[in-house]
Amino acid sequence: MFDGRYREPIEKIVKPIGILLRKTGMSADQLTILGLVIAAFAAIAVASGHLLAGFFLVILAALPDVLDGALAKASNSVSQRGAFFDSVIDRVTDSLLLGGVAWYVGGEYGAHAAVLPFAVMAVSSLISYERAKAESLGLSAKGGLMERAERIVVLCFGLLFHPILMPVLWVMLALTSMTALQRFIKVWKQAGVSPRTQDRRDERRDKQSERRNGPNGRRRTTSK
Repeated sequence: MFDGRYREPIEKIVKPIGILLRKTGMSADQLTILGLVIAAFAAIAVASGHLLAGFFLVILAALPDVLDGALAKASNSVSQRGAFFDSVIDRVTDSLLLGGVAWYVGGEYGAHAAVLPFAVMAVSSLISYERAKAESLGLSAKGGLMERAERIVVLCFGLLFHPILMPVLWVMLALTSMTALQRFIKVWKQAGVSPRTQDRRDERRDKQSERRNGPNGRRRTTSK
């Protein structure tokens, strides 16, 4: 939801930062790895019960994920390899963070409570798989109530107000499950459309995109 609504405004904001980062000689992949390292420290902080420190580290880990695309564009290094690497690291980061949460709640509320963060992780992986599989079939599965950005925001809320962390995790599980269902229905409907009808829809979408982007053509692809 955030990705669809706020991607363009955010890209405009971080574009100058990407240009500055290019001058440091750092690559987009290195910035992505930096985010992963910070996320690992965030997971350790959460697992050890330092939730406030974990909160700030999660926010800090999210910054490279926002800026690596801007750096890739500024350095003219946008590529399929970068997009693939970034997506894989996102999944690893999510697993680390929710693994840290599982360790913490398992110690605080009992072993059974640790199943809840793992359930969120499992459904989150399903959401990512639905999009990847749909795109491999030439279909679209973007959107939904609880995409990755929303999950990070809600998790930060739970870490900041840790007495309600368990209810927040239940909310995450419910909304994440709804998102998985939304994407399934979206792809299911697209898959049932005849090729001719789909071609017409694609042609109409392309024309609308060209009108929005002006005579210079479509926007450049990002590394996300």
